[in-house]
Amino acid sequence: MHWLDCPPLRYESHYGDRVVLCFSDRPASVDHILREAVDSKPDNVAIIDGVRRFTYLEFDQEVNKIAMGLAAHGLGLGDRVAILLNNSAEFAFIFFAIMRIGAVAVPLSTREQKPELGFALGNCGAKMIIYEAILVDRLPDPDSIPELRHRISLNGTEVDSKLFSTLSKLDDVPVVVVPQESPAVILYTSGTTGKPKGAVLTQMSIVISAMHYETCWNLNSNDRALMAVPATHVTGLVAIMLAMVRVKGSMITLRVFKAAMFLDLAEKERMTYTLMVPAMYHLCLLQTDISGYDLSSWRVGGYGGSPMPVATIKTLAEKLPNLHLVNAYGSTETTSPSTLTPLGEGAVKSDTVGLPVPCCKICIMDDDGCEVSVGSVGEIWIKGGHVASGYWNNTDATQLNFVSGFWRSGDIGALREDGYLQIFDRKKDMINRGGFKVYSAEVEDVLAYHPKVGEAAVIGDPDPVLMEKVHAYILPSDNSLTEEDIKSYCASRLSDFKVPDFITFVNQPLPRNANGKILKRALKKESMDVI
Repeated sequence: MHWLDCPPLRYESHYGDRVVLCFSDRPASVDHILREAVDSKPDNVAIIDGVRRFTYLEFDQEVNKIAMGLAAHGLGLGDRVAILLNNSAEFAFIFFAIMRIGAVAVPLSTREQKPELGFALGNCGAKMIIYEAILVDRLPDPDSIPELRHRISLNGTEVDSKLFSTLSKLDDVPVVVVPQESPAVILYTSGTTGKPKGAVLTQMSIVISAMHYETCWNLNSNDRALMAVPATHVTGLVAIMLAMVRVKGSMITLRVFKAAMFLDLAEKERMTYTLMVPAMYHLCLLQTDISGYDLSSWRVGGYGGSPMPVATIKTLAEKLPNLHLVNAYGSTETTSPSTLTPLGEGAVKSDTVGLPVPCCKICIMDDDGCEVSVGSVGEIWIKGGHVASGYWNNTDATQLNFVSGFWRSGDIGALREDGYLQIFDRKKDMINRGGFKVYSAEVEDVLAYHPKVGEAAVIGDPDPVLMEKVHAYILPSDNSLTEEDIKSYCASRLSDFKVPDFITFVNQPLPRNANGKILKRALKKESMDVI
């Protein structure tokens, strides 16, 4: 199956040794995406932030003011500017101002703490950070990062900061020609092992990824996307903000996700599109009055980051029959999507993560670096114009993870004969129980369908005989749930070696990172401490 109405593609040579598929007709830079929107739809509402509304013309004017201020501070092509802000109109203004002067944006999660922020700021060599005043105590000490010359706060007057309003100093923004292979954004990965790595998203990779959402999910200028995930994450940044600017649609900001607030805002602003992690959908379903909300405008509900439990998919289909619930698979290193489920295929292809997007080539490789046959299981390697150029200031990690343009995902999956991709597990999360492979996601999916299970995560515990045993962590939705209930339930639906050997019931939500993914390393540490 191929994508319908796909813009023309061509192979291009980039980043030295890569030959990758790209859209042949595309904006020259991220800034050009905004300029095209202003030229064609100046009066369209670009940003909805509480009671504030900004047209594309007004958006562009705010961007120009901030860009003038950045240039007045001596910032320009290639300089790194960190953004430590929650979702807001100001985040969008600042991000595009950084793009306008040809600098590099470094969005940082507002949930990061002082050591994590210090590492990222030092690693990227940021010259400026624009941050929320309430987070000032998390900033590293000035002496520890002398390159960080400018600290500018929003809504604050700290001694070591300058008021945001002082940025607007020049009469006009210098015209900057930004090469398409230039870094546009550095996003630091979750750092599941060791220090986080700064994935370098280029002007080209961002433009192509925004066009993938437009092309594959038929986004247009009438769409209104609610940004419920952080703009500092690749999903919020590309799937929502950049995708909406590309199609001249409207972005609705939600500062912090709360299910009730999300549903209120979705109804009030007539949201048509969003992309969230499955846990957010589950929290929305826990709102007993979800059927009472008028969500009839909501046509595209993307999800990614982890498998969507079948139980959640079925419940959403019942409560929101007009919604296209569609999967998205990607990563920071692929500038968001590598596969998307076509609209209308979500229900029948729910066991997959969709088709490779137009500019994406996916190969399933074995441990020897050889491609496996169709339907066989192996590691997912991804190539295309949307793939990051590498990791910032980390040659060893770049050489290890990027091979002739392919990024080695670390995910285990298979390509079916119909072209759809299935994902079974993270390579490091696959459990080896006596020589049998147990994919934790498969067991988690079965557990999620149990009516008394609220949340579940599965890890492997070391075992001297079998190598590993299956350990399930469960947050019950009903306290009458027992270990025997779980084991008998799984035994009737899974092979015997996949049934959890150990079950731990918890009384609070499972640990998650800033992007909503369950932190299995925290569960493994807890399990090892008990052992």
